[in-house]
Amino acid sequence: MKLIVKLIVPLTLAMLSTAAFAQEINQREENQQDRIQQGEQSGQLTNREANHLERREARIDDQVARERAANGGRLTAAERARVNHEQNRASRAIYNKKHNDRVR
Repeated sequence: MKLIVKLIVPLTLAMLSTAAFAQEINQREENQQDRIQQGEQSGQLTNREANHLERREARIDDQVARERAANGGRLTAAERARVNHEQNRASRAIYNKKHNDRVR
């Protein structure tokens, strides 16, 4: 019985952390999309800037989908780190473009 508990608990935690990270990726994507839309509506982003940011977000989404498909629906730790890095860069790009004094 103890052996089963020792095996099930780590597997359950691993599954929950994987699901939590998937949720984090999705939530972060949604937040960044909202920031882009808000920038368009407020005039902080030109149409060209918004399109560029949207394409960048789409490339990240496509990359995640390809990697998940290649790994049975999951991302490896290295892939998660790279996605996080790319999302950080995209977030900085959104901020920089919204604050570059170009208006629509």
